[in-house]
This record gives sequence, structure tokens and C-alpha cells, in this order.
Amino acid sequence: MTLTPVLARLDDGLDDALARLMALLRIPSISTDPAYKGDCDAAADWLVQDLESIGFDASKRATPGHPMVVAHGGEGGPHLLFYGHYDVQPVDPLELWDADPFAPAIEDTPKGKVIRGRGTSDDKGQLMTFVEAMRAWVAEHGALPCRITIFLEGEEESGSPSLVPFMKENAEELKADFAMICDTTMFDGKVPAITTQLRGLLAEELVLTGPSRDLHSGMYGGLARNPISVLAKILADLHDENGRITLDGFYDGVPELPDEIRAQWQALAFDHARFLGDVGLSVPAGEVDRTPLEKLWSRPTAEVNGIWGGYTGAGFKTVLPSKASAKISFRLVGEQDPEAIHAAFVRHVEDRLPDDVTAEFPNGHGAGASRMPTDDPAFEAARQALSDEWGMEAAFIGSGGSIPIAGHFQQVLGMNSMLIGFGRDDDQIHSPNEKYDLESFHKGMRSWARILAALAR
Repeated sequence: MTLTPVLARLDDGLDDALARLMALLRIPSISTDPAYKGDCDAAADWLVQDLESIGFDASKRATPGHPMVVAHGGEGGPHLLFYGHYDVQPVDPLELWDADPFAPAIEDTPKGKVIRGRGTSDDKGQLMTFVEAMRAWVAEHGALPCRITIFLEGEEESGSPSLVPFMKENAEELKADFAMICDTTMFDGKVPAITTQLRGLLAEELVLTGPSRDLHSGMYGGLARNPISVLAKILADLHDENGRITLDGFYDGVPELPDEIRAQWQALAFDHARFLGDVGLSVPAGEVDRTPLEKLWSRPTAEVNGIWGGYTGAGFKTVLPSKASAKISFRLVGEQDPEAIHAAFVRHVEDRLPDDVTAEFPNGHGAGASRMPTDDPAFEAARQALSDEWGMEAAFIGSGGSIPIAGHFQQVLGMNSMLIGFGRDDDQIHSPNEKYDLESFHKGMRSWARILAALAR
């Protein structure tokens, strides 16, 4: 089966592909709001019917929440699983939208044509790039290029409560050679990329208690222990003067960046001055001996996300507080163990507690990082396919955030993922006036067709 006629069919059928995407976008499948349960069901039904029209054996699967869509097609070659989600974020505040969020339209902008509406980029537009590539393969050759399973979720935007149980119950059916995940972006809005490193996350809450009640600082100040002062010292001690994190054993399992990946990242010419300048900053923080992209993608972090205690209202109230609290997040990489780091954080706090102050650690939870084997020839084949489509060298990149599904595929199904998406940083996902570039949709379809041809070989 040759690729060239498939690409030509995608070009010729762009208007029809857009019409199908618009139909899916009109369904307000907001998963977090029970009022839209029927719409989530309708979106799942729409996808089942569309996949069946291509020739997939597709079905809607019930869960305690919104349904999953599972479809199987093709035979021979590698077995690939494609994951996406059909649910979307709420549209509030509605008054900030320029048009009805569920009346999608093509708009001209100074940067080119965009598809405007809720779900265009996250994740219906991205999801349909893959489906349209499959449609073109079948229309042109009467068959898919290899064995493909499609797995679409309806609760990604509401925490995925049904996802892991469903995966465990259906592990044998879902397991494949690789997973393909479309819920990502290109680098700097223009460089095609495969995300191969995702940081994990450990979230901690710390509550320190000193006196039994808030005290008058004139009567007790200078004699009674102030838990806010204790908390400030504990948090300040999380980093040394060079930006390294001081928890015992924190860097156990943190790998060094392979030379070939470091060279790719350097070639991206990341403008950290512009990146920081966009948010009113100018000087990079963090480990002084690491490059900006290393700090963002491949190094672990410890950040204080919130801190409170005492009186914070209008005016002034001279109290010495009974309690002081903070929320701290650790972004993890490599083989860092969230449980071991939690234990190290507890020791860090307890070693610095003076008399008359106690510590509690409510609501802590974490998950490890995900790292994909870029030395596997399939990854290089996919990267070259992206390079061919976009006319520039694609890159293996990292992500400072966490995409839990990639970790679930590794831990539950024992398979690695290629995270390939065509979103851009200005797509305004989760915000009013979300959009997806028409170029991203068109070249996204062509990119998947090329990737599948490369992997099927």
C-alpha cells in the first residue's frame, strides 16, 4: 500500500473532513457537569458510528461515569493503540467568548485560518486528525496499513475516574506494541515533535501547629513560638544556594540527558529570555549548572504553590497564629520514587521542628515520571515521518507537565507511548475562544498517514 495517493485523498477531502469535525464539535460533551451526561453519550455514539463507517469494529462501553469508545481494525504488521478523549472543558465564563462555543466556525486571523470553538484543540480536532488519516487509508486501499485499536475516553477533563479500572478490566484487549497519544503540542508553535519525557508529580500539604489558639502578638510575641516563622525556614531550606533540592536522596534515579537528545534540544534554539519576558521575568532560576530546557523538561523541581496562616484580610490584626500551612509540589523525572521522596520530605520537616510545634501531612499523593525509549527504531521512523511532512527536522522533546495516561499505559498495559500532537501554545485550551489552526488539522491528518506508513513498514 503506497502513501502518495492517501495524502492526495486527504488534500482533496479536507472540506468533508472539516464538516465531520464540525459535527462532533457541536456536541457539548462537558464531562464534569452532570447536566451534559446525555451529550457525552451522544458524542460517544457519534464516534462509534463514524468509526463503523470506516470499517472498524466499534462499540460504546459503559463505565460508572461516561462511556469509553473502543474500536478494532486492520491486521498484520505492528499493533498500534490510538488514545484520545471526546469530552471537553466547561465554557465558563461564557461572556468572554466571541461566539457560541458549540457553534464552531472557520475564522481568518492575522496568523492564518483557525477552527474556533470548544474542543477544537483539546481534543476533538486532534483526535479527528487520526480518524481522518484512517479514513483515507481505507478509502484508497480498502484496508488499514496495520492492526489498529482506537481507545477514546469521555472523562479526561474531569479526572479520569473510570480510566484505570477500565484499562485493568480490559488489559488483554487494549494491550498493543505502542500507544499513540494526540493530546500534545508542537514546539514553539512550529517545530513538529514527539514528547518522550513527562515529569511525574508529588503533591504535599503541610500544616504546622504551635499555640492552641491565635495569640495577641503584643502579649505573646517574642516568647511564644510562631509557626509561620518555622514554616518559612523549612520551606527556604528546600533549596541550596545553587538551586539544588536538599532532601536526602532526592536525586536518586535522576538520569543524565543522552548526548543526542541534548543536541536536539540545543538545536531548538529556545529563547528563554522571551519565554520569561512574556510573564514579566528576566533571570532563570533553578540549578545554576543546567540549561533552561533541561530545567523545564528533564530536571526535578520543588515549588511552593501556596502558603497561608494568621490574618490575611483587610487592615491589620496583630495576631501570632496557631497554624501555618503550605502546599508544595515536586515534579519528578527518571526513576524517582514518589513514596521515597515523601518520606524524605517528612524527615526534612521533622528535623527542623522546634519544641512546641507539630506537623501534619494531609492529602499527599504522587505518581512517577514517564520516559520513552527513543533508541527504539519505531520512534526514529515516526520522527522522520514528521520531518518529511513539515519540511523541518522534528524533535524528541520533554514536557514539564504530567500526562497521566502515558504513565497508565506503561504501568497497567506495559507499553510505551508516542505523544504526537499538533496543537500550538496559543490555542487557548480550557479558556474562552479556544481554537485549532487549520494547518494543524490538515497537516496533522497527513502526518498520521505518514507515521502509520513508516511504522507499518
